[in-house]
Amino acid sequence: MKNSKPLPILTNVDIIDAGTEGQSIGKVEDMVVFVKGAIPGDVVDVQVTRKKNKFREGNAILFHTYSERRTDPVCEHFGTCGGCRWQNMKYDSQLYFKQKQVHNALVRIGKLDIPEITPIKGSASTYHYRNKLEFTFSNKKWLTKEEINDKSLAFGEGPGGSRNALGFHIPGLFDKVLDINHCHLQGGSSDRIRLEVKKYAIENNLTFFDLREQSGLLRNIIIRTTSTGEVMVIVIFFKNEEEAISGLLGHLKQQFPEINSLLYVVNEKKNDTIFDQEVKTYSGADVIFEQMEDLRFRISPKSFYQTNSEQAYELYKITREFAGLTGKEMVYDLYTGTGTIANFVAHQAKKVVGIEQVEAAIADAKINSEINKITNTVFFAGDMRVVLTDAFIEENGKPDVVITDPPRAGMHEDVVRTLARLKPKKIVYVSCNPGTQARDLMILDELYKVTRIQPVDMFPHTHHVENVVLLELR
Repeated sequence: MKNSKPLPILTNVDIIDAGTEGQSIGKVEDMVVFVKGAIPGDVVDVQVTRKKNKFREGNAILFHTYSERRTDPVCEHFGTCGGCRWQNMKYDSQLYFKQKQVHNALVRIGKLDIPEITPIKGSASTYHYRNKLEFTFSNKKWLTKEEINDKSLAFGEGPGGSRNALGFHIPGLFDKVLDINHCHLQGGSSDRIRLEVKKYAIENNLTFFDLREQSGLLRNIIIRTTSTGEVMVIVIFFKNEEEAISGLLGHLKQQFPEINSLLYVVNEKKNDTIFDQEVKTYSGADVIFEQMEDLRFRISPKSFYQTNSEQAYELYKITREFAGLTGKEMVYDLYTGTGTIANFVAHQAKKVVGIEQVEAAIADAKINSEINKITNTVFFAGDMRVVLTDAFIEENGKPDVVITDPPRAGMHEDVVRTLARLKPKKIVYVSCNPGTQARDLMILDELYKVTRIQPVDMFPHTHHVENVVLLELR
């Protein structure tokens, strides 16, 4: 059998742009090269890892010139952890490339005639901005280069050493977890809670999960916080070992009196999702609350809520402004989730109809209306394609304004076609993926004109960008 030909090294590659998946883009003659570990302005040698007819992929292995856009990353885990891949790029440059990403999507993918894009709304907080993080336990932690070279670092815990980790999955490796010392994404007591859980578990010989063998006690921990200072901790166990569970949770309750909601789940399934699992309350309340203007939003363990609370408020204000409501409009809020946007705009609308596939989210949406004494909202659970029928429109009223905030995959084409047939005066399209947003807008382009565009940075140090577009009937 012939040995496969080794992949080449490309020398002196100019990095000219930032890609949409966190990689940077270089060019060698007419060949596009997607490069990990470099940012626009760098000149690097690239070890090719993947070779295709029209492009190459690779890793930066030698820097000839460092970009003026560079800055020193603050996180010790940068480059190994899969998050915050743009942490080595100055924040104003991050915003520049995010706005460029929105422009390219709408013009190149959507082929749309667009107005000038309003400058991107940057995040006031570029660290400690997330209100939710999920960490994974593993008995086979990922070893960094430093740990491989210094075995005392790799196996320093307990007699005989340990490979226990509590942190994030390594990108592309489902069973490898990077042990996190300090994460700059979530503030408050998040780090201290995680580290104390790990310390207690090791000292009391609680077993960390082995994903391949499907064994061990400790599986995941979710920490949620609110801008009002409330804290929810959910510990997910693989087995129902009552004494061990009670010991750990009792220790957490004693060490962290600031935890308002201490919950746990016993998940014996092969996958990590807890949406089909019972969540049990160990101490405190079973929910926490977020505040936005004069509204309170109930956050249950399974609730979706925008993970950057400060920027969520900015996003919703922009959405409300684009809708331009006068109090007379019938508004449809598609993919309403827990009804955050629906309730946020309800005071300015005649009626708001929210539709969402997840039944538990709709239950939260109704409760959020009740909490805030909002009486002009109605919510329906079901597949958007199935719910949004002529009979539904006839029963609930034809919308004057549609607000839609779909998942990354965008709207199903049938839903887009239904909107085109309904012809609301305005559509406010909120998207976390400008590419699929542009695809959907292309279908609506014959009937609607894009009149306003506002990108919002919800996730500093990542390539992700949120975008709000106002469509008005031609």
